[in-house]
Amino acid sequence: MVFTSLNFLLFFPAVILLFYITPIKYRWATLLIASYFFYLNIEPVFGLLTAIITLSTYFFTRLIDKVNDDKTKSKYMYLNIAIVLLPLFFFKYFTAINDGIFNILDLYEIRWVLPKITFLLPVGISFYTFMAIGYTIDVYNEEVEAEKNIGIVALFISFFPLILSGPIERAKNMIPQFKSDLKLNPANFSIGLKLMLWGYFMKLVVADRLAIYVDAVYGNLAHHNGDTILFTSLLYPIQVYADLGGYSLIAIGVSKILGLDVMHNFNRPFFATSMAEFWRRWHMSLITWLTDYVYTPLAFSFRRYGVSGIVLALMVTFVLSGVWHGATLNFVVWGVLQGVFLSIEALMNKRKTKMENRYSLKSNFLYVAFSIGLTYFLFSISQVFGRAVTFEDSIIVFEKVILERGSLFLDKTTLAYASIGIFMLLLSDFRDEYFPKKMLLFNNKHFVIRLGSYLCVALLILWIGILNGGQFIYFKF
Repeated sequence: MVFTSLNFLLFFPAVILLFYITPIKYRWATLLIASYFFYLNIEPVFGLLTAIITLSTYFFTRLIDKVNDDKTKSKYMYLNIAIVLLPLFFFKYFTAINDGIFNILDLYEIRWVLPKITFLLPVGISFYTFMAIGYTIDVYNEEVEAEKNIGIVALFISFFPLILSGPIERAKNMIPQFKSDLKLNPANFSIGLKLMLWGYFMKLVVADRLAIYVDAVYGNLAHHNGDTILFTSLLYPIQVYADLGGYSLIAIGVSKILGLDVMHNFNRPFFATSMAEFWRRWHMSLITWLTDYVYTPLAFSFRRYGVSGIVLALMVTFVLSGVWHGATLNFVVWGVLQGVFLSIEALMNKRKTKMENRYSLKSNFLYVAFSIGLTYFLFSISQVFGRAVTFEDSIIVFEKVILERGSLFLDKTTLAYASIGIFMLLLSDFRDEYFPKKMLLFNNKHFVIRLGSYLCVALLILWIGILNGGQFIYFKF
């Protein structure tokens, strides 16, 4: 069951009805039952895995909370982190390790060929694993108390809007809300439905339309020239943004209707003027998680090395981010590139800031536009490794872009419809970035304008949206 399926459009109204007829004291239990029902409908065994991670996290956080000895607390924390990570490592990296060993054995002709065993990656495992680890570390650091109600912990880890692709939430934000009086608020319905509507627009009109073109090119690299591949590679970041950003808005909207505030995941990333700023705007729940639990401890440990320590912490953090996305050489390279871009900026930051202040460049339109374009281009380069199926395909992409010219492959209908969606998406982000109180549509004070805006977006979804589109890109992570 996914947000874009008919099943979800039947499931969610039923959840709302059951949620609001349940006594306030037990509404968390209704959400827990709904969350497990939602996840079990994807693959029943996945629910068992989530339950095991929940039991381990609940048990060890309670132990951490009870003991006073720092060494014992540390031992419990690391033991739970190891237990929680074990399923992720097994399901996500088993195939990569297995294939690597087989390739070595094949190279020396010492393998006895047997039927290959593969395992299905549990959907959303990377997201709820990080949430469980974050909660464990927060309890250890005494930032939150260990929750005594195992049902609340289970709900935090399995909450259905977040379990498949985040945002990666924190216990200190969600658990108090789950335990609060979740009362019916008409304003929440209005806000939540608007977020959901725009999320569906991003996913069905922009992401899934672009996916048709991007998949056609990247699925047949040998048959396309460098100009077409370059054009496609520049479109792909928009597809990812609309896909994950759309999912996030739907998840945030669903949560809001249920009276729960979930952190936002994107903040107009394509208007960032540097890679550092870009990563403060892109997939914010992941980057803040990595900053808090990986980068900051590493930077503190490496502080004696000065700027070199910062660079090392950045490289380790983003290589880990790459490995989190996938157990392939492509994602390792992707992580290395992000680390290199950010490290170069860190090393040049003082000089850059001095130059910008001296010549008032931050208020110079051409300089800002150039910085935005360069940031987008650098991210697009790295995303080649995120989109290409294999490392060899990535090399083919760069070889063709550099060496092979030709006319663009144009799927005119697909690109025309996608262009409408891209224009509206970027125009909305531009308005929010530079003129947040002007040209309001969804939040206009006049009811007729608001209603017209809702109807226009809904009709565009029905007219040019891909209503039978594929799953969200980040489900595979």
